[in-house]
Amino acid sequence: MGFEALTYFLIFVVSLAVLLKASDWFIDSGEEIGLSLGISPFIIGVTIIAFGTSLPELATSVAAVLSGDSEIVVGNVVGSNITNIALVLGIVAIWVRLIKLEYNIWHIDMPFLWGSAFLLMFALRDQDFSYFEAIIFLVGIVIFLMYSFKSGGEEEGEEEEKKKASAKSYVLLVVGGLLVWLSADYTIMAIQEMSAIAGISKEVIALSAVAFGTSLPEVIVSISAARKGKTSMAVGNVLGSNIFNTFVVMGISRLFGGSKGLLIPSTIQDFYLPLMIVMTILFGVMAINKKITIWEGLLLLLFYVYFIGEMFVMK
Repeated sequence: MGFEALTYFLIFVVSLAVLLKASDWFIDSGEEIGLSLGISPFIIGVTIIAFGTSLPELATSVAAVLSGDSEIVVGNVVGSNITNIALVLGIVAIWVRLIKLEYNIWHIDMPFLWGSAFLLMFALRDQDFSYFEAIIFLVGIVIFLMYSFKSGGEEEGEEEEKKKASAKSYVLLVVGGLLVWLSADYTIMAIQEMSAIAGISKEVIALSAVAFGTSLPEVIVSISAARKGKTSMAVGNVLGSNIFNTFVVMGISRLFGGSKGLLIPSTIQDFYLPLMIVMTILFGVMAINKKITIWEGLLLLLFYVYFIGEMFVMK
């Protein structure tokens, strides 16, 4: 039994590593293609990079639905959103000591983030997520994208020199996307087996190991952007990733769910979803003065430690 558990753990680690590397290829090529089209850094962060770093969440969620473990989906979404704000934003704020927001995220991006979180709360009130609600969520991301690409670059006022994207970028975009989906299948398979052997509920694994693992691209990309002085891209990455997780991962996963729908564990609705709402509101309050300090970063990490601790107390 011990050897079997170790085998599936190694499969989980290797498949997750491939998932992250493939996502990295997708992100880098997407950024290069985006810059070649004259898209501003903030919009790249809130759309192309954010959506690219959220590919693991989407891939693992769809794979979970297809394998009959749909309870992983909402745990993945809620856990990743909490992790993105509490861990990713917290680490970035501590790393750079002070995040200065050149762009007014309260103009459209933060209201959309709050709106997506509140909409998810109301949609899951009956522990069901219908086709109608899935369509509403997907319409929401279309509206967000339309506004972002239309006016984001003009408002930020940043100019980037256009450079033609190489053929390699387009190849890596396709290869990275394919590897993301393939490795996601093995990740979910390993999770299924490990949870069965250890007797740990799948939603706990989704909230912790899967949420943390699939949020690693956000951590890496956000810290890299912050080190280069592009804090707008780092914050935009967190904003866009959470909006993408809520609208797209929930919406598309439900479409794959068929007549069975998505299983919504009561613990998610009773505790973790409210915690996600609180973290989203706290993010907005911290950003009102257009800066996030190291002390606020430490507070965010405190919330993450609490999140992880409560998860295993309540399991």
